[in-house]
Amino acid sequence: MLNEYTRRQLALRNGQDRDEIWVAYQGNIYDVTRSRLWQRGNHYEHWAGQDLTRELDEDAPHLATVFDKFPIIGTLKS
Repeated sequence: MLNEYTRRQLALRNGQDRDEIWVAYQGNIYDVTRSRLWQRGNHYEHWAGQDLTRELDEDAPHLATVFDKFPIIGTLKS
């Protein structure tokens, strides 16, 4: 069973407040800490520590399968 995290807890994992870099997408929280593309807590115009579902569903140049290579560490509490 995965841990459930609030938006506030997710926001702390932005690559600046703590070492972890997490993003949420479609209810899952992914650990992108090891990705060189997220090293500073952002990837192009997307910022870590938040739910990126709306942003990525509307205008991302890639498919949701981009998250397949990252571990799911929890779910986003609604």
